[in-house]
Amino acid sequence: MGCSCFKISTFIIWFLFSVSPVCSLETSELISNQTFEAWKEKMIIRDHLMKINKPSLKTIQSPDGDVIDCVLSHQQPAFDHPHIRGNKPLDPPERPNEHKSNPNELENFQLWSLSGETCPEGTIPVRRTREIDILRASSLQTFGRKIKTPIRRDTISNAHEHAVGYVSGDEYYGAKASINVWAPQISNQYEFSLSQIWIISGSFADDLNTIEAGWQVSPEIYGDYFPRFFTYWTSDAYQTTGCYNLLCSGFVQTNNRIAIGAAISPTSSYDGGQYDITILIWKDPKHGNWWLEFGSGVVVGYWPSFLFSHLTSSASMIQFGGEIVNSNPYGFHTSTQMGSGHFPAQGFGKASYFRNLQLVDSDNSLIPLTNLKLVADHPNCYDIQGGINSVWGHYFYYGGPGKHQHCS
Repeated sequence: MGCSCFKISTFIIWFLFSVSPVCSLETSELISNQTFEAWKEKMIIRDHLMKINKPSLKTIQSPDGDVIDCVLSHQQPAFDHPHIRGNKPLDPPERPNEHKSNPNELENFQLWSLSGETCPEGTIPVRRTREIDILRASSLQTFGRKIKTPIRRDTISNAHEHAVGYVSGDEYYGAKASINVWAPQISNQYEFSLSQIWIISGSFADDLNTIEAGWQVSPEIYGDYFPRFFTYWTSDAYQTTGCYNLLCSGFVQTNNRIAIGAAISPTSSYDGGQYDITILIWKDPKHGNWWLEFGSGVVVGYWPSFLFSHLTSSASMIQFGGEIVNSNPYGFHTSTQMGSGHFPAQGFGKASYFRNLQLVDSDNSLIPLTNLKLVADHPNCYDIQGGINSVWGHYFYYGGPGKHQHCS
């Protein structure tokens, strides 16, 4: 049978190309056009990879499959921006008053550094982007970017669901929190689950400014299900500006110990060990840039003030909490988990938490929150419960399993 099938297919090809010259021409042109389009797309992707994957002085292989390139700090993607091209990263400013740090607390909190390998001074660790990473995105234009969506509060997106605490109505110059780290289950590669701090200003239409940092599980971006430290920014409501991590000219990294986009280890387990990361974002009163600290004392870098419109002065809202994407059609709910995948009522060791929530005021001082509001888009799927005590200050538990008998 295999031989006869070959003869039949050979005859068809001979007929198309020999008996019918018109069909032969059209078919060959179609094949030629498809080949050209595929070649053109490959070249475009290759050019983009060359823009974001800079030459490295050293390469480190991470146990999770990541390749970490040690790139000269002044050659990172941020310095492709015309505003700072040819410059070098700034030195960190003073931390906010009342801020206590311990730089040694963070040792080996990322998988790539567990072997003891580090990047040399004067370089930064950059997670290498591969062609397959770009191909997982719907297009090159959407690669490394969030889809435009309402953040929360007065508007609810059908696809994005939140369980968050927020403050608004004042001028804010930063925020700090310790965020419990888990590895929530994700239903498919088009969904994600994250826990982060949002620094927000502007309207929720076309001129929204945000600065974001925390951890996320996103198989579409990273190709796996590890929780990863990430950053994000936009100055036009996620339309054309901004990106994750170092995937465009934006965030300027200054530290050689933290790889943005790298997996966090260890992670928390149900009724087991609990681990959290501390995130501090604050505005330098002198130069106006927004700085990021990860852990307890490791300054990662900054978002230059020129990236923004409204955030050049201050933020009008600070938000803490979790977000998931529900990609299921026809109203069926996803089973993608938020936080630990358990409801907040289950408490410590089972539910995920934010603790020690603080704000940065106009005097560059860390202060307690006032009038924290808690809200969940769909509390039967993902909920939030808060409190205050002498050890954790302002805190809340949040999250849930997604689809179950009361969430469908």
